[in-house]
Amino acid sequence: MFHHEGRVTMRIYTRLGDQGETSLYTPKGVPQRLHKSHARVEAYGTIDELNAQIGVVRAELPPGDRAAAILEFTQHRLFHAGYDISTMPQDGVAPAAVKPEDTARLEAEIDSVQQALPPLSQFILPSGVRAAAALHVARTVARRAERRVVALQEEPPNPEVVRFLNRLSDLLFVLARDVNLRLGRGDETVHWQV
Repeated sequence: MFHHEGRVTMRIYTRLGDQGETSLYTPKGVPQRLHKSHARVEAYGTIDELNAQIGVVRAELPPGDRAAAILEFTQHRLFHAGYDISTMPQDGVAPAAVKPEDTARLEAEIDSVQQALPPLSQFILPSGVRAAAALHVARTVARRAERRVVALQEEPPNPEVVRFLNRLSDLLFVLARDVNLRLGRGDETVHWQV
């Protein structure tokens, strides 16, 4: 911490990670050091990447767009997911900040958005307006985040995080279709030449 014009400010850099390690939070207050290449660090780092990509999507949406509110909700819950992954289980109990009702809300949003979409009978290209293309990128990052969380075999985290990420990738897919439809682009189907 340092003082600047009467305010106490925390430094952005700590130098604690200069040797390639980082600290995981433990509820008992004793940080656990892990190498930055550890699977758990990769998992919560990918969740952070997903959250940032959803921020890119929100920046592309017009003010008041109906997708923005659900994306804001997902960003908050992704911080909860990051907490669940970056906090080591204590006494065999994993933290559980992501709840089944969070996943249920994503399912309700998917059902609501999908009702307005034409039936899907072919594979579609991840394309369209900038917001829809960014949603497709976020969808692929969500799938990668899910794979990284599933890979945590030792001391498995909150299983609801996997379900949440799985539904989130589905939501991002239907939102991409919805945004394209509402902005006059529609689906661009794959032309198979095999």
